[in-house]
Amino acid sequence: MTRRRGRSAAGRAVLTVVTAFGVLAGAALAGAAPAGAAPAGRRIAPGVTYRQFDVDTAAGTAHAHLLTVDLANPHVGVDLLYPGAVAARSTVSRLADSAGAVAGINGDFFNITETQHPGVEATGAPVGPAVAAGQALKAAVPKGQRFGPALPPGTNTQEVLGVGTDRRARLDRLALVGSVTTPDGRLPLKGLNQYALPQGSVGAFTAKWGGVSRQRAVCGTDSERAAPCSDDTYEVTVRGGRVVAASGTPGSGTIAAGTTVLLGREEGARQLRKLSVGDPVTVEHSLTAATSGVPYAFAIGGFPVLRAGKPLSGLDDGTSAVRTVVGFKGGGQQLLILVLDGAARYRTGMTVAEEAEAMRTLGASDALNLDGGGSSELVAREGDAGAVSVRNHPSGGAERPVPNGIGVFSAA
Repeated sequence: MTRRRGRSAAGRAVLTVVTAFGVLAGAALAGAAPAGAAPAGRRIAPGVTYRQFDVDTAAGTAHAHLLTVDLANPHVGVDLLYPGAVAARSTVSRLADSAGAVAGINGDFFNITETQHPGVEATGAPVGPAVAAGQALKAAVPKGQRFGPALPPGTNTQEVLGVGTDRRARLDRLALVGSVTTPDGRLPLKGLNQYALPQGSVGAFTAKWGGVSRQRAVCGTDSERAAPCSDDTYEVTVRGGRVVAASGTPGSGTIAAGTTVLLGREEGARQLRKLSVGDPVTVEHSLTAATSGVPYAFAIGGFPVLRAGKPLSGLDDGTSAVRTVVGFKGGGQQLLILVLDGAARYRTGMTVAEEAEAMRTLGASDALNLDGGGSSELVAREGDAGAVSVRNHPSGGAERPVPNGIGVFSAA
């Protein structure tokens, strides 16, 4: 649910802290303390605290849930939550519990539907780059193929928040750098486990993609998501450094470990048709950071709303919605993970501009907007509980399966 209103209200977000540790309980927020309660938080693990507070916005009162994560604490860490495959979805609570996380939130925008391409399976795969446990899972789709609200001026689908091997959080861009070496020469690789490939390109799919059809990857164009699917496609399967199979149409099914499927569209398909079974092929790929020289242990896609303590120009100040945002302060040593409540009384949420101002007020220097609406969710353990509980109220009334999220882990 969203609510449109005038620009004159941009940036007005006043925070009022409350101390309740509410649990998902139907249509009303369970146990919410009155506004004006003393600022406080509850420790859910060493270096990890949780609290709630109200945010007065131009559309009404939003209710926020905040995790503060001390990355300087050697017993605390964060990593990507995902269901073992890029093109798959699960609820945040299941993702957190299966990974052993003490808390977690939803992540990137994703290929949630394919009404524009009847008969094509929605992949459930996320928009932006993703890094889990130091390994690159996927690259970003073309800007015109993304799902989610309009990007702020000057940003693109390569935007991420990541935590480096130095345990500091950063905003950055991760670009795919890759090649396919064939007997006829070297081809640029323009896709890695992503639901949409650039026009005229070749993309790679690995065992991390999952079993979902690769048909969606050749639908739409770089500027128009709804454009028809290409009928000029070709794919080859590479195993042990050689072509072992070829097909004129995108396939589906689980990809075996050590196997790469190369899918081409238009000019990319023409280049792949030159290959024959038995030909030697080498595929190389990596995600290259635009600014950081420190390797990323974890990264997730979204779009920036706050940089160096200042909201980005052109942030939407007219659409209120339930939102999820992650930021940092203290030179990247402290994460601030904020999720709005979707209970009926708070469902108007806040605008992106108000979200940026709220994070700035909390002390964040930088922040990245994640998927919102029915996807917004925060889970956390209570005391010695062996499983997490949903702490906000998802606006759809139940947990929505999502492709990824941020997990908070404690070794203490």
